[in-house]
Amino acid sequence: MDAKQNTDTLTFLISDSARVLRAAFERRIVQAGLEVTPAEARTLLNVEILKDGRQLDIAARMGIEPMTVCAFLDKLQAAGLIERQPDPTDRRAKQVVLTPKSHDLIKRIRHELDQLIAQATEGLAENDVKIFMRVLETVHDNLLAETP
Repeated sequence: MDAKQNTDTLTFLISDSARVLRAAFERRIVQAGLEVTPAEARTLLNVEILKDGRQLDIAARMGIEPMTVCAFLDKLQAAGLIERQPDPTDRRAKQVVLTPKSHDLIKRIRHELDQLIAQATEGLAENDVKIFMRVLETVHDNLLAETP
């Protein structure tokens, strides 16, 4: 395989795998009847990961516009799953905080995600999965280093 084919194949495999994985996640969330949309589920997971992050931080991590995240957060707040609290370091900003009501839902979302990853890595040895993760993290970090 020549260098161009190798580059094209790698680019295709990474982007197509991400697309397929996201579609499978969305399908699982809908089929599980979790009473949140797949986008709201992703938002909740990112709020959990960022621990009291601001809307801008959540949007940046998700790779979407802050106004889009705002719409998701509005729905999650209306459902009693998150609260917006004043940011102690910036009085113009709000921190997004999970409520106790969200914890069970997040466990259920994580269960669906765990099942999806088990499906995606079926047939791979545990060590192969670790190597794969390390390679993906390196690719991710290399690409982020180029981002202005």
